[in-house]
Amino acid sequence: MADEGDTMRSLAETIGAVLAMPVESAPPERFGLVGRLFALGMPSSSAQTREQFGWKPSHPSLLDDLAAGAYAALG
Repeated sequence: MADEGDTMRSLAETIGAVLAMPVESAPPERFGLVGRLFALGMPSSSAQTREQFGWKPSHPSLLDDLAAGAYAALG
């Protein structure tokens, strides 16, 4: 992926906007182990893939792709 460091919050807000649903903060404990894992942040990076394989992203970023609504029809 071309994105560097998208937050869970930005993903949730983008998905909520596409689905026209409200998004609100909730304590990680509300979702058990999964909530605690998401709360860690863990930003993604394609730097190693780009370096080792010379990969260059050619598609929209994840947030741009989500905002375009491409996945709304799957639900």
